[in-house]
Amino acid sequence: MQENNPPADHDAEASVLARFYHAASRHLAAFADFDLKAMSPLRLASHIALVLVIIGVLALTQLQPPEWRMSNALVLPDAAPTPTPEAVVSVAAYGGSSVKSGGPLVRSAAPFTTIPHRPRTDILTYEVQPGDTVFGIAEKFNIKPETIMWSNPTLEQNPDMLRIGDKLVILPVDGVYHKIKKGDTLAKIAKKYKVKIEDIVNFEWNHLDSADAALTPGEHLIIPGGEKPYVPRVVSVYQGPIPKNAKKGSGSFVWPASGYITQGFWNGHRAIDIGAWLGSPVVASDSGYVVFAGWDRTGYGNLVIIDHGNGYRTYYAHLSAIFVRVGDSVAQGVRIGSVGSTGRSTGPHLHFEIRYRNVQRNPLGFLH
Repeated sequence: MQENNPPADHDAEASVLARFYHAASRHLAAFADFDLKAMSPLRLASHIALVLVIIGVLALTQLQPPEWRMSNALVLPDAAPTPTPEAVVSVAAYGGSSVKSGGPLVRSAAPFTTIPHRPRTDILTYEVQPGDTVFGIAEKFNIKPETIMWSNPTLEQNPDMLRIGDKLVILPVDGVYHKIKKGDTLAKIAKKYKVKIEDIVNFEWNHLDSADAALTPGEHLIIPGGEKPYVPRVVSVYQGPIPKNAKKGSGSFVWPASGYITQGFWNGHRAIDIGAWLGSPVVASDSGYVVFAGWDRTGYGNLVIIDHGNGYRTYYAHLSAIFVRVGDSVAQGVRIGSVGSTGRSTGPHLHFEIRYRNVQRNPLGFLH
């Protein structure tokens, strides 16, 4: 196939070249008549450059560009894709009846690969850092705080019993870390923690073959979904007669310290922690009389307990200093101590509880 230019275009091109030759001839003739001696060097250089340009253009116009011809090559069409049995099955499975499984299947590009989330099955060891709480550690590992308590015996009765540098067992799932005792069977363990035997057997970490597998005392099992009942801490308080001048509470509670909440009320921590500067004032949340003031061995550290004479008692723990004694009558808002970090604590804060007939209540529902 040869492409030919129309005659009109050819004539126009010839006319342009003729005019260019005519102009070039006039410039060369004029240059020949110049008096080179009378011409300045700058003007002479410019005329020479112009002549060289004209000569170059004339030389280029003598070149004949090659003629391009296209061969009549036969272009074959692409072969139609042939559906495989696997492709037909995939289309029918994912598209349902709305997809025709007899046509060709074109595979689309997939530049990204989605890696499915695989749950962790191993046990980790975590070292307690300054400012840590059981609740905060649980959030880091996406498990419940109760799971951390039930995996570490020192925390079961008191989640505040954290010390910087302590090593904690972190389970891969929510549940209980059970230490096997003599006489234990899977049936007894499942009943104790209210789970199915199959849940214990099927958990990969336990390496159990069947529900009748032999258990070795001293070893541990992970009980997925297992639970333990909550047991409140008991502190021996003053049991003598109520002082004659003892003030009675109003049932309305004020904030015992200024600061920010570092740990809220949850099943394993039935109190609130108020973070504050070391030595900050701690005041009586309501009027009453002191039934405990001193050191507590269960993890509270320096502790003050006030009985409000109406079924309510308030607990003020981890104090750095205590300003009252057992039997003292205190009015609401009177200073009773200072914020500290005594006992098992990872930083200065006030552990504050409100109990009604020894049942721990959420202080945030009472404070104003």
